[in-house]
Amino acid sequence: MRSASLALRGFVVVLCPLLAAVGCREEKAAEPLQSLKPEPLPSLSTGASQAPEDGGPTVPRDAPGSVPVYGEALPSNALRLSLAGEQVRLGSEAFEPARPESLARLAERVKGREVLLVPDADTFLAQVSELLAMLRDSAKAVWLAHPDAPVAYPLVLRDEDGFRAWLAEVAPGKLRIIQRADGFELSTSVGKLPGPDANGPSVPVREGRQDLAMLRHGLRLLEGRFKQSEDICLVPSFGTEVSQAARALGAVYTAPGEPLFDTLCLVFPTPPHVRDAG
Repeated sequence: MRSASLALRGFVVVLCPLLAAVGCREEKAAEPLQSLKPEPLPSLSTGASQAPEDGGPTVPRDAPGSVPVYGEALPSNALRLSLAGEQVRLGSEAFEPARPESLARLAERVKGREVLLVPDADTFLAQVSELLAMLRDSAKAVWLAHPDAPVAYPLVLRDEDGFRAWLAEVAPGKLRIIQRADGFELSTSVGKLPGPDANGPSVPVREGRQDLAMLRHGLRLLEGRFKQSEDICLVPSFGTEVSQAARALGAVYTAPGEPLFDTLCLVFPTPPHVRDAG
């Protein structure tokens, strides 16, 4: 019996070093689920003024309309399409995109060309759905001119189905500016950027005007949080004037030719005949 006990002790003495040699160590405990939650979104300040975290200029809080306008230089070789309600003008010619034969003639003129859309004050997004759908399919590139400055914005055009497909892509951020009558909602794949009112838009209107200075500040915060995101979509309510959408796009730029995101997407309403067919 004594010899069996001694043999067992010897076996243990030999076995332990062998186990240590092949990785006999304590397993690390799994990280708690709380640590896997995404980093929380930054919050917009509601104070009298706000200095951006990246050291940029202070956001003015006393004049919502006094914000510098930035964008790209106007494309020199683009066809200029002037919006006027239900009509579109190309030079001296007038087209009515709601009429299929007129839209087809315009499509032939813009096919494979760069196009610059020049908005008036009173054309709404819902009035240009047929035009934008045609330009998405026919034009080489589409730009939207700013109504108050000689700059423009290159656009990727998406209808409602295209927007939903973009949202379904597996990519970080999925940043979008929801342009509402009461302000801008800045939405992401992990929720909206918090504003002064949890139940209201991220950037509410002030003094009856869209707060473009605070919108630019909010976009800078999102750019810092989602460093891998390269695109952003502007989603205006379909009763928004095209000129107001152009003004909102200006907030994506922090200097001439320097956008926070490489690709700007404009979401437009699905044309009525396409919706009816579906």
